[in-house]
Amino acid sequence: MVYVILADGFEEIEALTPVDVLRRAGIEVTTVGISGKTATGAHGIRVECDVTADGAGDISKAEALVFPGGMPGASNIDGYPETDGWIASVLAGGGYVAAICASPMILGKRGYLAGRSAVCVPGFEEYLVGASVVKGADAVRDGKFITSRCMGTAFPFALEIVEALRGREVRDATEKAVLAL
Repeated sequence: MVYVILADGFEEIEALTPVDVLRRAGIEVTTVGISGKTATGAHGIRVECDVTADGAGDISKAEALVFPGGMPGASNIDGYPETDGWIASVLAGGGYVAAICASPMILGKRGYLAGRSAVCVPGFEEYLVGASVVKGADAVRDGKFITSRCMGTAFPFALEIVEALRGREVRDATEKAVLAL
């Protein structure tokens, strides 16, 4: 199970592309609304979440936790009281934490990216405390962390999550099917 966390102000493409691609790869995904059952994206698109944070169950069993970017969505996730516990429990259970655009700041500010390679939206590098910022990369996986730059890299970000969870063969098959190769 993968949990995609949606907070009001999320970047729609960065949230829904991973949901779509992961489901196409046969991975179970649940969208979790921390602002309620409906989350409103940064561009006014309203999304009905599968569950609210209270109904998410035991997130520690997640294969991955995904934080879309967008503002103020990333800041809303950053300030949400359960965020620290979710990250720690997913990592303790052997899962991945993936963040795109502004959301890698959530991991960087907490010290998770220190000594690791990572990317984020330009202008947020200062929040990647102790990380080696990889210039020009679409998505970077280092250990149990996957980061990506922006809405334009949402597809490579989603594919990187697929590969981390199901391997290169499933990633390649998913990419081929989506791109009609």
